[in-house]
Amino acid sequence: GAAMAEARPLRLLALHGYRQSARRFRQRTGALRKALRGRAELVAIDAPHPLLAGAEDDPNGDDPPRGWWFSGPGTFEAGEAAAAPAGLEESLSAVAAALAEHGPFDGLLGFSQGAALAAMVCALRARGDPRFPVAFAVLVAGFASRAPAHGHFYRDPIALPTLHVVGDTDAVIAASLSRELARCFVEPVVLTHSGGHFIPVAAAQKKAYLEFLERFCPAQGQ
Repeated sequence: GAAMAEARPLRLLALHGYRQSARRFRQRTGALRKALRGRAELVAIDAPHPLLAGAEDDPNGDDPPRGWWFSGPGTFEAGEAAAAPAGLEESLSAVAAALAEHGPFDGLLGFSQGAALAAMVCALRARGDPRFPVAFAVLVAGFASRAPAHGHFYRDPIALPTLHVVGDTDAVIAASLSRELARCFVEPVVLTHSGGHFIPVAAAQKKAYLEFLERFCPAQGQ
């Protein structure tokens, strides 16, 4: 008979880190995209909030660094228990809009603050929020927001499959924070690496990504 059709690649909506942008994220994830080629494609979007950049950040001003929410006026610290966090609703709306406009997507890939946002989306999805039709998330250097106003995201164990990538020497988001986030999920897969604040793509991690993603491969021939 005819050869089986190749399964289509999974589509992941990618959420960049604080002080990044979709373009910067694409520039830094070439190795990851190559490792996932044929199995998953990444579609990065910009966070809605531009940061006030120093001239050295972006001499042309056409690609300002961005953030998903703030813990203080125009600033963000992952460890801060922000009394009045700002900007999250706009970011949840931006993710919902991207899923609707550029979808369908199978899952999310988030890095740093983008991973923290993706975890919140997972929580809403697990509660049945129809704006977020995703089946899983890959969370690299994630953390749970310390803001009391965000505590509701973590009250119930989040029943959505997740892969948590934790850098043992991450000096930006401590490994303990990423492990704490993983414990908010029902059956998290935790992948540890010896490096810092980046998305690791050595052979061991590539294998782990592909094994995790294999669970969600669309049916053959679709």
